[in-house]
Amino acid sequence: MADNTGAHGQTGATTDASLENRAKSTKRNSRWWLWAIVAVIAVVAIIIGVNLAKPKSSTNPSVVGSGDNTADTVTIGLKLAPTNLDIRTTAGSALDQILIGNVYEGIVARDEHNQVVPAIAKSWDESKDGLTYTFHLNEHMTFSNGDALTAEDVSWSINQLIKNQYHDADSLSMVKSVTADDGANTVTITLATPNSNLLWTLTGRAGLVFDKDAKYDAKTEAIGSGPYTVAKFVVNDAITLKANPKYWGTHKAKTATVVVKYLADDNAAVNALKSGTVQVLAPITETLAAPFAKDAAHYTVKAGDDTDKYVLAFNSKGKNTADKRVRQAIRYAIDHEELIASRGGSDKALGGPIPSLDPGYEDLTGLYPHDEAKAKALMSEAGYSEAKPLTLTLTYANIYGTELGDQLRSQLAKIGIDLKVNVVEFSTWLQDVYTNKDYDLSLVDHNESHDFYQWADSTYYYNYDNTEVQRLYAQAIAATSDDSRDELLAKAAKLVSEDAPADWLFNYRVTTVWAKGVAGFPVNLNQTLLPLYDVTYAK
Repeated sequence: MADNTGAHGQTGATTDASLENRAKSTKRNSRWWLWAIVAVIAVVAIIIGVNLAKPKSSTNPSVVGSGDNTADTVTIGLKLAPTNLDIRTTAGSALDQILIGNVYEGIVARDEHNQVVPAIAKSWDESKDGLTYTFHLNEHMTFSNGDALTAEDVSWSINQLIKNQYHDADSLSMVKSVTADDGANTVTITLATPNSNLLWTLTGRAGLVFDKDAKYDAKTEAIGSGPYTVAKFVVNDAITLKANPKYWGTHKAKTATVVVKYLADDNAAVNALKSGTVQVLAPITETLAAPFAKDAAHYTVKAGDDTDKYVLAFNSKGKNTADKRVRQAIRYAIDHEELIASRGGSDKALGGPIPSLDPGYEDLTGLYPHDEAKAKALMSEAGYSEAKPLTLTLTYANIYGTELGDQLRSQLAKIGIDLKVNVVEFSTWLQDVYTNKDYDLSLVDHNESHDFYQWADSTYYYNYDNTEVQRLYAQAIAATSDDSRDELLAKAAKLVSEDAPADWLFNYRVTTVWAKGVAGFPVNLNQTLLPLYDVTYAK
């Protein structure tokens, strides 16, 4: 099982879907909301003798935009390696990152702003009642093995996901039927109930299209319709992508070969960039990026937006944290600017449960500004002070290091909270906090987009139960217009933030560094969405 821990450098990260899957490995409990690479024989024609030290021009007819000084190969250093290539059954964002948009394509896709854009479907119509979506497909599409990509492949792929309960099948629980009309080149999805998240859901695994007639080992091979094929896969080491000579669309690969090296060790990754073994690193911590930022003549360092939310949860039914005054005091006591500065300054303050790239976002940082006096007054009302402190325990996984816990302990001591920091193995956190809900405070990076549902379910580990939030969220999901959905989500998010069931320490931003001459590498969302067709490297 793929795991997303450690995806963001020394502090680590984990998606909520991964949390669910990891929890299932120790306790079999399902939740309603949670939710392929033949050794390519049609390899692109590449000039013999290409190497990074002496880039040559590309003559591959499937590669566009190449010039005399453009290298045929770009090598990229990433951190989190997939354990296999079976994107239908294996959890973990590493597969989404490298395969979606590069090797496999969906009926629709996402852009760098997290918005839905055309892909295999060039357009779509939605009925007024929000129950019927008709997708109009592009013409003359093919898979990398030469098979035609038809409406039947699209409907078969989605129906197979639902039937076999592949990864993310839960996200299509509202789907009543998926039918194809090869004559009209359309696919129709009918819902039992409206769901305003459907299109966005289809940009991920739920909407991927596979060749229904192909035979291959999905764990080590892949047959997709994207601009790249997988030429070589070495577990925990590297994936080599080659431009797909049979690619049908507008996103033709600009570089013939992209090698992705997985570098789990930060120092090894930095050395690989310095030596020219790789031309790009994503992610890199702010501390390690500093020398590259100072060498602007040779490197570019840039932080991109993402949907990671470092959530400091307060057990809403805990013995000491059920008191709203205590929760509010903690929020006022936390100095977010200090936390962000200590991490290099790239992260953004986040005052509520919805990040800027998600629908319903509103800047809520003004609800609980840093105010020690207010925090002390609230603690006094609750019966505590520096002389008579309240003892609380913060439990979190060791993948996040110790610095955040130490900082929070220091900040909360000033208002009369004696914070005991309990750093544990991830498996222990899953059992005690996520599954058993036995905690005072907890810290985890929730990096999934569109995950507000967590706050609308009283059985989630937050133990947060607000019927008005649940009502607003249900209405938002049933909304038939984006504006209505966004307005309802914003209202619900503000209620959640006001209730203070958690503090959102910051919206983590991914820092990427690349060598001079690299262009087209995506910065936003690149830990889950990494289209590589525009990437080039010139010396």
